[in-house]
Amino acid sequence: MATKQKTLEDAFYETLKDVYYAEKQSVRALKKSAKAAENDELREAFTTHAEESAHQVERLGQVFEIIGKPARAKTCEAMQGITSEMEEDLEDFGDSPAADAVLIGCAQAVEHYEIARYGTLKTWARQLGHEDAAKLLEETLEEEKKTDALLSEIAERINVDGSETDAAEGDAPRGKAAKGKAKADPADAADDLEEPAKDEPAKGAKAKAKA
Repeated sequence: MATKQKTLEDAFYETLKDVYYAEKQSVRALKKSAKAAENDELREAFTTHAEESAHQVERLGQVFEIIGKPARAKTCEAMQGITSEMEEDLEDFGDSPAADAVLIGCAQAVEHYEIARYGTLKTWARQLGHEDAAKLLEETLEEEKKTDALLSEIAERINVDGSETDAAEGDAPRGKAAKGKAKADPADAADDLEEPAKDEPAKGAKAKAKA
């Protein structure tokens, strides 16, 4: 029996499931980053974008409805890799003056991935005639770009070399505090993601497309 040839519609749906998973992971990562951040402006940026990302998840649900497909999350290996690297960096740099700068680097890795994916989905939505979906994706894309720009601005202002007053006065190492903040407390257990539905490996061309 001949295998049905994959279409752009299939690619759109598969990538949408990938981003749906990634956005949920992003909410968790942002909450953890907000707890670990020392800089007040950075902490507020993470907290605000975590709330914004929760709305983006809801927006993706609307896109699923528009194309008449069930809202399902498919494990995003790219996002898993980024968040795993963030965990390692928190362990390695949590006791250093560069901790906030490293947090920003990890957060921007997430933003850049999402910007690429949302840009691709927006283009495909328009090519497929899903104008309402394209508008929703465009709205999220602009939010991601705005957050990325804000993080770049904050990165220019924070202390990354320990030369400011806090280091000069010999403040207590912040390692334990930072790591303690990074660890999720029992109250955060409710934020854990449900195991995404297992999808059968796509036959033929892969559904995911590079932006």
